Amino acid sequence: MSRKQLAAFAYSTLAATTLVLVASVAHAQDNGDWIVRGRALHLNSVNKDSTGLGLSVNDKTFPEVDITYFFDPNWAAELVLTYPQKHDIRSNGVTIGSLKHLPPTLSLQYHLDAGGWRPYAGLGINATLFSSNTFVPAVQSTLNPSIGGSSFGVAYGLGFDVPLGGGWLFNADVKKVQIGTDIKSNGTKVGKFKVDPTLFSIGIGKRF
Repeated sequence: MSRKQLAAFAYSTLAATTLVLVASVAHAQDNGDWIVRGRALHLNSVNKDSTGLGLSVNDKTFPEVDITYFFDPNWAAELVLTYPQKHDIRSNGVTIGSLKHLPPTLSLQYHLDAGGWRPYAGLGINATLFSSNTFVPAVQSTLNPSIGGSSFGVAYGLGFDVPLGGGWLFNADVKKVQIGTDIKSNGTKVGKFKVDPTLFSIGIGKRF
């Protein structure tokens, strides 16, 4: 994420939070065992590559839906869902193909009520399924590359909800997720590619 994007994200989060707190929105009715949110999520990859090919995938912003269930006032489980995301595959900055990945994430969270906003921390697991891997003809005929089908890794993060009244809430969240896959050429492993993204998201939810 560029400095301009980070600044815009921080400004939007601060402005929304300040507006809610200044308005002194009552949150007594914002109770319930379930929260369903819709968020805009920005994926910022670290692109760690051990193949020597300088592999990377593009950063992107896309919608996601997450569902949170509260076991009690503090402990909850969150499931983050989206549709398969398409990324360009690049070698030293040159696009050589594309892939899709489906990255659901399940986390156990601890929530606090700070009197006007509700911060939380979470730890969980990400399961990513890679599919639809394609490469430009020159790369395909020369290297016959392939990408592993799945990835499992730790996910952890912080966030907060700000009740807006009537069960509605504003949310901001950041997660670090471990996503990596083996890269093969003619069936032989030639290295590991790690996406390991940081996920920034903001959105609106409803508590039931």
